Amino acid sequence: MKTLLNIIWLVFGGFWLALSYFLAGIVCCILIITIPWGIASFRIAGYALWPFGRTVVDKPGGTGIASTLGNVIWILVAGIWIVISHITTAVAMAVTIIGIPLAIANIKMIPISLMPLGKEIVPTSQPFVRSYH
Repeated sequence: MKTLLNIIWLVFGGFWLALSYFLAGIVCCILIITIPWGIASFRIAGYALWPFGRTVVDKPGGTGIASTLGNVIWILVAGIWIVISHITTAVAMAVTIIGIPLAIANIKMIPISLMPLGKEIVPTSQPFVRSYH
């Protein structure tokens, strides 16, 4: 079922969403000082491409002051706008019965889109196990 939902997600918006996060990552890496957000954008792009069967957890050891400060800056600069776009897209997707799981996936992406630093994306079967790749 996860694979079917991921394919439907990919066709009806996941590809473009992942592409936008990927392009944002490239811009952030070009600007050098924003490289941490660029790396986070690349992580989110992979998640946006294939979200079903994965979840977001805090990195082991918690977030440090640098991640917290970085997230505050991110919220002010881009996070709010990304969240608004996810909510708008989720409302549009929820109009149909088939779109309801896609809308839920869009809402599920809000926490990592709002505060990407100090987070990790893991399989839903292992939400407390850190992946090392």
